[in-house]
Amino acid sequence: MGCRRQAGQRACVPRELDPSNLHVGIIMDGNGRWAVQRSLPRLAGHRAGAENAKRIVEHAGSLGIGYLTLFVFSTENWTRPDDEVNGLMDLFREIFAEYSDELAKINIRMRAIGRINGLPEDIQQRIFEAVDKTKHASGMVLTFAINYGGRAEIVDCVRSIAKEVAAGTLDPETIDEQTVSSRLYTAGMPDPDLIIRTSGELRLSNFLLWQAAYAEIVCVETFWPDFRPEDFDNALAIYAKRQRRYGGLGVPNGGRP
Repeated sequence: MGCRRQAGQRACVPRELDPSNLHVGIIMDGNGRWAVQRSLPRLAGHRAGAENAKRIVEHAGSLGIGYLTLFVFSTENWTRPDDEVNGLMDLFREIFAEYSDELAKINIRMRAIGRINGLPEDIQQRIFEAVDKTKHASGMVLTFAINYGGRAEIVDCVRSIAKEVAAGTLDPETIDEQTVSSRLYTAGMPDPDLIIRTSGELRLSNFLLWQAAYAEIVCVETFWPDFRPEDFDNALAIYAKRQRRYGGLGVPNGGRP
């Protein structure tokens, strides 16, 4: 399998792939276990994971990846100990206050999906400001899935459709898959082509449940803080070898039907 290197790229992309048309989702798992192995507090693992996320975002952007979605905090993560949740909220405050300037400089546009209104108000405001600051970027779209759950997203979608039906603005007989997709948090984005999960776990954990119906999944043993750009490149190479069938005879080289 060959690869091609575009201007400004530090690594090569499998020749079979058009990176600008690729949506990669990452379940960044293993921060806590990484810290425990080093006799560090779990929050140290989350901070290391956040720093690594910046490296991977920059790398994916340099490859010309079109869309990158990071699962950073789930609707279920609120059940963790208060000190861990509060520490994560403080980390989010830092990230959304400072990181948007870096993203704007490297031409990356930020989005956030999830029940954003369930976050502390100051974090909501910082997210809105970061999204606004990067809205004119024309490069990769970086999406943070925060206070996100795939089931919650589908519930919110169903509620939206039900309200339209009740108001008489939507005929229930016309509801189809596109109707649903257009009312999900990810409306306007392509479905993920590849989902990477770190730490050796083999499940989606409520991440992009509707959208990932035909995504290819690559799971690696590495804990997220140790996941490197070369691991990202290897996942792309694995994906490029897959044949996506979509219930039919298949679309070669990781393409869409």
